[in-house]
Amino acid sequence: MIEFRNPELSDRPWVDELFFAKNNRGCEYSFTNLYCWKDAYQQKVARVNDYVVQYLSGSIGPCYPFPVGRGELKPVLEALMEDARRQNHPFRLICVTNEEIQQLEALYPGQFTYSEDRHGFDYLYEIDKLADLKGKKLHGKRNHIHRFEENYPDWAAEPVTEDNLAECLAMDVEWYRLNRGYSDDEEEINLGAEGVALRLAIRHFTALSLEGLLIRAGGKVVAFTLGRKLSEDTFDINFEKAYSEIQGAYPIVNREFARQIRQAHPEIRYLNREDDMGVEGLRKAKESYYPDLMVVKHSAILK
Repeated sequence: MIEFRNPELSDRPWVDELFFAKNNRGCEYSFTNLYCWKDAYQQKVARVNDYVVQYLSGSIGPCYPFPVGRGELKPVLEALMEDARRQNHPFRLICVTNEEIQQLEALYPGQFTYSEDRHGFDYLYEIDKLADLKGKKLHGKRNHIHRFEENYPDWAAEPVTEDNLAECLAMDVEWYRLNRGYSDDEEEINLGAEGVALRLAIRHFTALSLEGLLIRAGGKVVAFTLGRKLSEDTFDINFEKAYSEIQGAYPIVNREFARQIRQAHPEIRYLNREDDMGVEGLRKAKESYYPDLMVVKHSAILK
């Protein structure tokens, strides 16, 4: 029997070890995401042999991200199947790559039904592309940044630290008021899943080994972003916030963080800006930077 439990910060060392050994570019192999989104998806974690196994309940119902680790895979899958039987729900694996489909077919030929999860594809970009914004395709991004620089000649970029995290949090509260229509006298703001996850990241910024960058204009924080190294050549952008009414705020925080990462991590080739969740506006925004790679994912259901 698998003893699933809520992920804790104390799980980070062993989870990181197995995630990094996998060297996968998908954002589901991020302890930051596992920990910060645990409440939104009722996410649980356990160790089976030398594998990280997870259970979550999303919009599609109970499911298990494909296990990550080393050693024999079949006993781990059998343990997960037994867990699904005990709970009386279908055995569904998610975040299954093309390579992992081949592994499943080798172990269980013809026993799974597969469906592509386009909403879950991760968008990966060459770091030099986002740091330099060269070429005709990104001309519009450069124009937005130029307008921002003209409107805010005193703008500045600085790393996120424990000293300025409170300013990022205050900016996020104001962002929710502006974008969700809350009045200034409303004490309670419904942050939604993303807001709750972001606050966990801010609260445990150092413990999660996060890195970040903020943009100031007129001395005020108008954008910030947080992320962490995901694999040997990929850095994951976990959170990004900017005032949409300020032209160029999103493009400039994107560009400046890419430059900061490139300088701090010369080994990084790709920035993973994660999935679009099927949100049309988010998909258009991510496609407007012309991704260089997509991390393709599937669901696999045992027949």
